Amino acid sequence: VQLQASGGGLVQAGGSLRLSCAASGRAFNSHAMGWFRQAPGKELEFVAAINWSGGSTVYGDSVKGRFTISRDYAKNTMYLQMNTLKPDDTAVYYCAAGLSPSKYSRVYNSWGQGTQVTVSS
Repeated sequence: VQLQASGGGLVQAGGSLRLSCAASGRAFNSHAMGWFRQAPGKELEFVAAINWSGGSTVYGDSVKGRFTISRDYAKNTMYLQMNTLKPDDTAVYYCAAGLSPSKYSRVYNSWGQGTQVTVSS
């Protein structure tokens, strides 16, 4: 499955953004999907994941209660709604597809190109 992430931008602390990840092909319906992020000089960090049916989600500790992952099967698109953004959320955000909604990046076999999110203080 091919993935295209979008929706990043510059926002003030406390603001919101919604990221999108458009998937090509019918395989979207059978894949778990996830979001990861990488800030300059830091390792790739798990953000959120959702299983193939949309019935199960998991979040990284740093975003719990602020971010919401969802998916729209009619549009073959996954979303990440980000609220109450903090400067520490500044990073390049990547979407990924895999066989299970894992926090481990090695589980995912398809990756989007990334979208930059910058949160100013």
